[in-house]
Amino acid sequence: MDKIYIEELECFGYHGVLAEEKKLGQKFIISATLYLDTSEAKNEDDCDFTVNYALVCQDIEEIVSGKTFNLIETLASKIAETIILKYNRIVKIEIRVDKPNAPINYSFKSVAVSTEREWHKAYIALGANMGNPKANIAEALTVLRKSEHIKNIKESKLIKTRAYGVTNQPDFVNGAIYLETILTPEELLRLTSRVEIDLKRTREIHWGPRTIDLDIIFFDDEIINTEKLVIPHPEMHRRDFVLEPICELNPNFVHPVYRMRVMDLLEKLRAEETYYRTC
Repeated sequence: MDKIYIEELECFGYHGVLAEEKKLGQKFIISATLYLDTSEAKNEDDCDFTVNYALVCQDIEEIVSGKTFNLIETLASKIAETIILKYNRIVKIEIRVDKPNAPINYSFKSVAVSTEREWHKAYIALGANMGNPKANIAEALTVLRKSEHIKNIKESKLIKTRAYGVTNQPDFVNGAIYLETILTPEELLRLTSRVEIDLKRTREIHWGPRTIDLDIIFFDDEIINTEKLVIPHPEMHRRDFVLEPICELNPNFVHPVYRMRVMDLLEKLRAEETYYRTC
């Protein structure tokens, strides 16, 4: 991956917690690293195939001199998100904001924060068996498509499946989606949880009926195990109604824990004597 560096761009803005900072303003120093593939630009010697760093500088200056933020953390995040969303060729961005005149009664060179954003690839399983399941899934997808932080959503076909775990309930409609996002796994979880709440999802019974269920199955090849989030989904390799739709989207995706392709996990599951077929 190639990089374009913008180092120590001087801007003037009105960011800070103190009233004087918002009134008088001060200098901010912005540095950016842009990650992109410049091979086509180099081969063609054509700036249309790369990113115009003069325009990026202009965008950064407009953000710094525009809306006022209390925290330079917020300013850095705003710059990173704005640039990566505007320029499609950028796959990752690192931003550093220096505040050399921060109101601190000590001798120091600068106070600074850095942040980064990049496009990630995620797979989400969808399921519903209350109300109108297909309509619920369609509504959830509509919300996800409206998010400026998500692009390139691809859907599997929807399949009707028998209930898993608690079997005395209506059949499910299941599917999966692939998407690209600049959200972190935790931010994506908050988004999917809001969608579930908006669609009146309740969690009264484990494996029970639901209006909508959105489970993050894979996020790049990351392995996450926290109190709120486990990725890859810990039970996905036991569920044909998850494996089959993801296999349709990308049969060669390799599970980062088991180091097996999704298609092989599905084949292995269906060969087991205890296999409970849902679809």
